[in-house]
Amino acid sequence: MTESTIGTENTGPLPPAQLWHGAGIIVVDKPCGPSSHQVAAWVGKMLGCQVGHAGTLDPQVSGVLLVMLSNAVRLAPLLLKHDKEYVCLMRLHRDVERSRIEQIVQEFTGRIYQRPPKKSAVKRNLRIRTIHRIDLLSVKGRLVLFRVTCDAGTYIRSLCHHMGLALGAGAHMQELRRTRSGTFDERSAHTLHAVQDACVAAAEGNRSPLDAMIVSVDAAVPDLPVVVVRDTAIDALCRGAALAGVGVVRCDEFKRDQPVAVLSQKNEFVGLGRGLVASSAFKPGDTGLVVAMTTVFLPAGTYSRGWTKKEHPKKVSAGKPEKRYLEKKRPEKR
Repeated sequence: MTESTIGTENTGPLPPAQLWHGAGIIVVDKPCGPSSHQVAAWVGKMLGCQVGHAGTLDPQVSGVLLVMLSNAVRLAPLLLKHDKEYVCLMRLHRDVERSRIEQIVQEFTGRIYQRPPKKSAVKRNLRIRTIHRIDLLSVKGRLVLFRVTCDAGTYIRSLCHHMGLALGAGAHMQELRRTRSGTFDERSAHTLHAVQDACVAAAEGNRSPLDAMIVSVDAAVPDLPVVVVRDTAIDALCRGAALAGVGVVRCDEFKRDQPVAVLSQKNEFVGLGRGLVASSAFKPGDTGLVVAMTTVFLPAGTYSRGWTKKEHPKKVSAGKPEKRYLEKKRPEKR
């Protein structure tokens, strides 16, 4: 299973009915069989928009797959860093006492070394990942069912193999399901059939089921510090300008270089930024740049321009008359 791959699917010509415009995220309950790329492409074809996915699942793995719609793909670097939760069925190659399994499970909690499997989409460099928690759910014969919460980029297949070696019996991953990615769990996931039914209803005029499925992009970054800005500053931010202290209404505490979520006073998600200074170094209304925008989701022109474009006078070289004085005079008619 690969965690560090971002998929951006080109679904080809859009269907006649484009059912979704703008950024959004839909949490799909990926079934076993198709690849993550195929699932994302099917969703894009249903909705009639360009899509991408964050956190690739192997074809035989099921569970939570985040499909980003339109320019929500700009959130991929953040979504890939989400902690993950899985339920795994591991098969031992020999009989082992439950007490011994419980002991090994505790030993594999914390920071561990991993090397990606041979069949992976990333370089097989040695890496460190953190296993936050392993809950042993059931042991029946050689079948061990457990729930694991871990860093993004953790290979559960490798975890099973290494636990089998530590047990002295050998083991392999038999089944795997992702139950959570960041704040999105399987309770908020929708099957492909449910997505298709919602798209059919939307095409017939009932958009309620589809709108209920698609979550806003700010739902993916609930833990980021929030910076609320004035309406007059928003259009400049949407055009790439940095945020000055005079444009800040209020903000949470953040450090220098820490990612922040930039919101309007109406709680609209403008985009993501990076702190140029710590929040303790300024007060709302102070001069000086405080946040550099890294990703913008609100289209330019949504808010009226609160800044004026400076008109620069034409430069005239010193000692040289303007062009109009160099024009030859027409001869006078006699």
